[in-house]
Amino acid sequence: MAMTRAPLCGPFLALGGISLAVSSMLGAATVRSEVRIAVIVSQDASPYQEVLDGFKQALEAQGVRAQFDVHALHGDGAKAEEALLGARQDGAGLLLALGSLGAQAAVREVRDIPVVAGLILNADALAKSPNATAVVLEFPVETELRFLQRLLPGQRNVGVLFNPLENQARIDAAARAAGALGLTLYARKVVSPKELPDALESLNKRADVLWGVADQIVLNSRTARPILLFSLRNRIPFVGLSATWVKAGALYALDRDYHDIGVQCGEMAVRILQGAAPSTLPPVPPRKVVYTVNLKTARLLRLDLRAPVLQAAQAVIE
Repeated sequence: MAMTRAPLCGPFLALGGISLAVSSMLGAATVRSEVRIAVIVSQDASPYQEVLDGFKQALEAQGVRAQFDVHALHGDGAKAEEALLGARQDGAGLLLALGSLGAQAAVREVRDIPVVAGLILNADALAKSPNATAVVLEFPVETELRFLQRLLPGQRNVGVLFNPLENQARIDAAARAAGALGLTLYARKVVSPKELPDALESLNKRADVLWGVADQIVLNSRTARPILLFSLRNRIPFVGLSATWVKAGALYALDRDYHDIGVQCGEMAVRILQGAAPSTLPPVPPRKVVYTVNLKTARLLRLDLRAPVLQAAQAVIE
């Protein structure tokens, strides 16, 4: 799944300080010669360039000399095989796969080159490949619910719609996290778009806030309008998936610092180039969290957002 600043449906752990300190001291000495890195870019969008810039910066900061061969797929998965063949022929020592098209092709076709992936929703795209790791877009449910408490401290009943085939495990984890945080989660299964109206209505008298999770059945270009209308009509704030959802009428959404995701990917790459096996570096979420708020929506919902909430936002839409 490719990630742009459009809806995710179309996404705090940092690497240990000790290991990073060791990397900064030994990186230049351990990676002695120039390494060739193949970059598979799935889509033409600004986050991809931001991640690549951050990746290059991280390697440069560690004294790693690298030659980059960038292969752009332009959203066409059929080009991935040619790109991966070129990476092999060029003797790439590492693959940076940005976006689901490139990442899925890389772990499917390549076993003899380490893969670092970015701009993928979650670790499922890696198919448990032992030669791959990633910085994923999806935040831990605890992170999302803690931000909900911070931004909407009076809303304790959280409604969520989900397709169990795609999100059952995430909703189960959210239910446990909600209980630990003193929240009540009302989760409603939606297995087809035609079930959406009834599922929404079932939350009308129960939920104080509607939490959006990335789900191809529930949240997509066809369901956005009815969900946002439900939110405004019933004065139940909707937590979107990205800044694009906030511009469309969601109250707020968490987002990522894409340059820093690139830096995280670069730090992983340095450790691999120093000899660490990708399988020893578990996929991690973004360590920086930003958010966008729609002040117009807040007024329509008659919500008085606190000044610190607005001041800390990456962007406030009025």
